[in-house]
Amino acid sequence: MAEGKENDGQVKIDFVPREEPPKIHLDCLGQSPDTIVVVAGNKLRLDVPISGDPTPTVIWQKVNKKGELLQSNEDSMTPSENSSDLSTDSKLLFESEGRVRVEKHEDHCVFIIEGAEKEDEGVYRVIVKNPVGEDKADITVKVIDVPDPPEAPKISNIGEDYCTVQWQPPTYDGGQPVLGYILERKKKKSYRWMRLNFDLLKELTYEAKRMIEGVVYEMRIYAVNSIGMSRPSPASQPFMPIAPPSEPTHFTVEDVSDTTVALKWRPPERIGAGGLDGYIVEYCKEGSAEWTPALPGLTERTSALIKDLVTGDKLYFRVKAINLAGESGAAIIKEPITVQEIMQRPKIWLPRHLRQTLVKKVGETINIMIPFQGKPRPKISWMKDGQTLDSKDVGIRNSNTDTILFIRKAELHHSGAYEVTLQIENMADTVAITIQIIDKPGPPQNIKLVDVWGFNVALEWTPPQDDGNAQILGYTVQKADKKTMEWYTVYDHYRRTNCVVSDLIMGNEYFFRVFSENLCGLSETAATTKNPAYIQKTGTTYKPPSYKEHDFSEPPKFTHPLVNRSVIAGYNATLSCSVRGIPKPKIFWYKNKVDLSGDAKYRMFSKQGVLTLEIRKPTPFDGGFYTCKAVNERGEAEIECRLDVRVPQ
Repeated sequence: MAEGKENDGQVKIDFVPREEPPKIHLDCLGQSPDTIVVVAGNKLRLDVPISGDPTPTVIWQKVNKKGELLQSNEDSMTPSENSSDLSTDSKLLFESEGRVRVEKHEDHCVFIIEGAEKEDEGVYRVIVKNPVGEDKADITVKVIDVPDPPEAPKISNIGEDYCTVQWQPPTYDGGQPVLGYILERKKKKSYRWMRLNFDLLKELTYEAKRMIEGVVYEMRIYAVNSIGMSRPSPASQPFMPIAPPSEPTHFTVEDVSDTTVALKWRPPERIGAGGLDGYIVEYCKEGSAEWTPALPGLTERTSALIKDLVTGDKLYFRVKAINLAGESGAAIIKEPITVQEIMQRPKIWLPRHLRQTLVKKVGETINIMIPFQGKPRPKISWMKDGQTLDSKDVGIRNSNTDTILFIRKAELHHSGAYEVTLQIENMADTVAITIQIIDKPGPPQNIKLVDVWGFNVALEWTPPQDDGNAQILGYTVQKADKKTMEWYTVYDHYRRTNCVVSDLIMGNEYFFRVFSENLCGLSETAATTKNPAYIQKTGTTYKPPSYKEHDFSEPPKFTHPLVNRSVIAGYNATLSCSVRGIPKPKIFWYKNKVDLSGDAKYRMFSKQGVLTLEIRKPTPFDGGFYTCKAVNERGEAEIECRLDVRVPQ
């Protein structure tokens, strides 16, 4: 405003300054407060245009939703203050953090927060004042961040290779809605976490699969919003995927009496890493649905005897396998079992090795167990050679399922035919067992020097009087120089009762001795020549006596016959006999009068007079009459036996 005064032709004009109230220029002033969104950690800068004359003073305040003052930085900047200086009060605002500063320019002011945090969220009020008036505006600041980590997830419904994971939303979602979750898993002893889902999980549960049974795992969860992914939750409690075993197999009834039922079964096909704690056996009466434990607690055995049952009751039985994960499915006997003694015909199950002669040496222990069946318990009797068995010499032990013949030290008189008989009322079953006790044989008899010529000595002896209850298999002939009396073997396993010892040293004298041999071994003593045989030196005149040439030839003669045999189909069988004859006879084998020479199914052996026919894996067709025929120039001989081939049942 100008005023003019006239003075000596001059006009003086005075200018009066124009005053203007302060004004904040925001686009939405007077409407709802402005909202500024900033991501946590980023820089917040509020630029507020202002006007006013004289230059207004700027005050920044933080207020609550009701408009009550929380913090302020009233400054008293004058227009002459440098616009880049901070007010004194601005330094006091959040001075503990040192992240806030205020800048004031001529036409605007700036409010800056370095590294915005969640606590910086709220309503900020800017007030401008000058002598003419004042103006104010509210600005809402919203700080958004990633969510807080959820609490540790909980594991439930654990199976063989799966489990169910459950969790709760985070307490703070970061100011933005949670978009989903990411689940990770690791082995307890490992440091490597493996992500289980690539698409965000929208629900608060997840079924984790494809885990290894018996391995300990841990789980953790991440929450995700539009800003990013939270820190991981604490790990869950360690857990191990395990599953109950499968049901027991081959569940059957083994025996039934008037008050008991015997059951047996086999372990489950799949037990798993949880192991097997035991089995629970239960029974249920026919027409009832209530299952009663048959045993107190668990049993680790695969059989059970259920006692104290009521005679005549019809019961169902079942068995379950138990481990850490729980019970398996039940193996059930489908048909009800009547608790009642069942009459069963006596039957002896003679072991295969007892169907032939049982050969034992003197001094050995004999323990023969013969299983049988029969109900009620049969009466058992033993006989030897038709006489009642002497219980002082032989031990007999009987049970419900077998009978045992026990001899602590076998003697020769224990040899013989034993007969065991089972008797239940008018039903009976009998089997026979032949026991042969053998001992070392005695020495040969009547050894003598038959002749001495050149470097040779002819010996002759007779078989021993005591053969040890076994066939004599041969003889061992030894020689010893009279000077040293060290014995050297000339022949072993020699089957004849005469021999010629050659390659003796001229001028020496020799003694000879012979041992007999059977299955037990050599005789303990030997037959020794009484006088030595002197081998004369070269140059001495020896006129051998003249002997009429003896004809040693003889027709074939079987010294051990073929024996009728009964064999099991599918197992190689042999037929044996022995023959002698000079010259050595030719051997022919026949089956039902048919020559077997060209048949590959049969193999024929001849060793030192012992003839053997081997039948490879016989069938019932191979049964019949087998004949062995020996032929030489002096004659022929033949022997026959019957072979039965049985098919196992």
